Amino acid sequence: MGSRSFAVTLISLLSSLIVSASVAAQGGGGGPRELWCVAKNNAEDAALQSALDWACGAGGADCGPIQTGGPCYDASDLQRTASFAFNDYFLKHGLSEDSCDFSNTAALTSLNPSHNNCKFRSSLTAGTGNFSGPAAAGSDNADLTSSNSITRRWGWGSIAVHLIFAIRILF
Repeated sequence: MGSRSFAVTLISLLSSLIVSASVAAQGGGGGPRELWCVAKNNAEDAALQSALDWACGAGGADCGPIQTGGPCYDASDLQRTASFAFNDYFLKHGLSEDSCDFSNTAALTSLNPSHNNCKFRSSLTAGTGNFSGPAAAGSDNADLTSSNSITRRWGWGSIAVHLIFAIRILF
């Protein structure tokens, strides 16, 4: 009976190890996620315009790309325009929920808002990739290739813990 118990324990540990390695290979394992700060789709135009004016003025966001002739200029889409400014401010001011509020007209997303030639930088391209708030749910469109080395470290850490646990059980 002891060898059967050992076999069941070993199979359980190996299964857990395989699942951990699979999650790490798919970009999970607790690594940082790409986040963007964007205008809420239900925000009033007047509130968005006011927040956009503040972000591009006193807020110090780089609004050059949303000016006439810029790659993100779209006079017909206030939400996209505001999103670019909000995201730039978010990246420059601590990557926190507080730096992505704009009087409740903005929110964090893991969906890349880039469009056409208008490329939005993400929380991972802004420097440390750290975020001081609850991470958003998994990303559908985000390119997580820049976090592969962090994911691999988490994956190997998980593997090491499982191996140590297995060895401890065996001896």
